[in-house]
Amino acid sequence: MNILGILPARYGSTRLEGKPLLDICGKPMIQRVYEQAKKALTDVLVATDDKRIEKAVKAFGGNVVMTSDKHNTGTNRCLEAYEIFKSTSGVDYDVVINIQGDEPLLEPEQIKQILSCFDDKSTQMATLVIPVKASENVFEGGVFVVMDKNNNAMYFSRSVIPFVRDIDKNNWQQQHTFYKHVGMYAFTPAALEEFANLSQTSLEIAESLEQNRWLENGNKIKVATTEFETIAVDTLDDLNKVRNIITKKS
Repeated sequence: MNILGILPARYGSTRLEGKPLLDICGKPMIQRVYEQAKKALTDVLVATDDKRIEKAVKAFGGNVVMTSDKHNTGTNRCLEAYEIFKSTSGVDYDVVINIQGDEPLLEPEQIKQILSCFDDKSTQMATLVIPVKASENVFEGGVFVVMDKNNNAMYFSRSVIPFVRDIDKNNWQQQHTFYKHVGMYAFTPAALEEFANLSQTSLEIAESLEQNRWLENGNKIKVATTEFETIAVDTLDDLNKVRNIITKKS
């Protein structure tokens, strides 16, 4: 398969301005993510609307495309970037992966795991989940997922799902394995285009989770399970955690 990995990167952030360029042990965050993705993929590019990010990516030798500043989701930015890159590279891609540009602890194995979903030729869209460990507090937040017996997502929620009836909440994790969403998506090019052109739906707006748009339109999302934990850098505390982890590893 021909695979294209795309890292959408915005400079503006309500909680952490300019986070793609924040230094993590001598490298900007976007470079950390890019280099991890390149360990699993031949073709990786950054999609941005900011000249500062474009300059930084070019400085470390990465591929980057400038996209519109009007996109309201990373998926729409990915579609434009894919169309631009395909027109210049001439490559027909089988799968496009939307890789979160704010997860510098990305494991290359996660990319391989999400790609395994496309062993099923009917897969149009795929994502990752991670089981909540018994030692973790399931009520500490995150995005939760429930799947059917064929590993297709049924629903994504910011509430803990499912609700375990007639059981004290302190004992829920003894009764059921809960899964949290890992925010990486993979699409066939046709599904990426369809997804980006669908109108927002009520469940998407209610949860502020764009993947529910695909489900609410009657489509399927194949799910792969990973055991690799990542940290999305949304705050200074997150940034410092990642810096400490990378420092210890090196």
